[in-house]
Amino acid sequence: MKNLRFKDFFWNSDLTCTGGYDVIIQYLNDGKRTCKEVEDFLKARASIEEKYAKDLLGLSKKVCGHNEMNTLKRSLDVFKLQTEHVSLSHLQLAQSMREEAKKLEEFREKQKDLRKKIEQQIDALHKQKSSQYKKTMDSKKTYEQKCRDKEEADQNVNRNTNTNNTKHMEKLNSKSQQAKQNSEEADRLYQQNVTTLGKITDEWMKEHVKACEMFEKQSVERINFLRNAVWTHLNQLSQQCVTGDELYEEVRKSLEQCDVQEDIEHFVNLRRTGDRPPASVLYENFYTGQKSANGAPPSRLPPPITRRGPLPDPTHSRADDTIYSTVQDAGYSVVQF
Repeated sequence: MKNLRFKDFFWNSDLTCTGGYDVIIQYLNDGKRTCKEVEDFLKARASIEEKYAKDLLGLSKKVCGHNEMNTLKRSLDVFKLQTEHVSLSHLQLAQSMREEAKKLEEFREKQKDLRKKIEQQIDALHKQKSSQYKKTMDSKKTYEQKCRDKEEADQNVNRNTNTNNTKHMEKLNSKSQQAKQNSEEADRLYQQNVTTLGKITDEWMKEHVKACEMFEKQSVERINFLRNAVWTHLNQLSQQCVTGDELYEEVRKSLEQCDVQEDIEHFVNLRRTGDRPPASVLYENFYTGQKSANGAPPSRLPPPITRRGPLPDPTHSRADDTIYSTVQDAGYSVVQF
């Protein structure tokens, strides 16, 4: 299948019409706008990555497991360190995206400058062609009018060939001769303008073909450049995922080395305070000063009353012994004489 080219399908039957050229220019302007939109997209994504990287970097500096110890502490330290590395990789990604956006901006500006020169040249030819076309059409009208005037003058001469008025005939012949000269001059000017228009048209057609070829080349370059720019952008994102996963893998490896029982034993060995529990608290009787073996709480009942031993026998008492009386003695009295 034959490739379709700009130079073959954007002509117009009207010499002064610029419709085909205008369609190409509109297409190029739309392409330029697309370049700017992709460029802005990359810049915006770079800003997002940079903000995320800075926030992630700040997060990696926060306290996380400061009081932890042994293998879990090492794993948490690796976790924070790799989080910092992830943030730095996102900063690098943001910088790479800005560099790609800069390349796209430079490409867009380069195409704009080149296209501007071609457009100015073609626009000048369009104006020149339109002006010459109008001039040619005006000269054609003048030429046609002069030809009609000549024909009319010739008809007047022919109609008055049999007249005896010599002076009138001379006047008619003079008008006919002048009309002939005018028509010949108009014919010459008309042919000259047609020739000039032909040269301008030929030059315009050649430049139009060159412009179409250049514009088509720019369009091919633009499409390829945008395609490659987006492809590169996606590669950067994919590489960031790979880099992030590699950094996170370091955390996973560290977590694999985290031994729960080892951490427990490490804590026990580091902070142990003794291997004997405290002795039980025993009950101490306030009155007896004795301790309960089982440490039972004191009873709420009053202490038991201890009775005295048997009363001494009065008959065997000495003179200095105290004589005790019993309630059974007949002479008992609390009144002492």
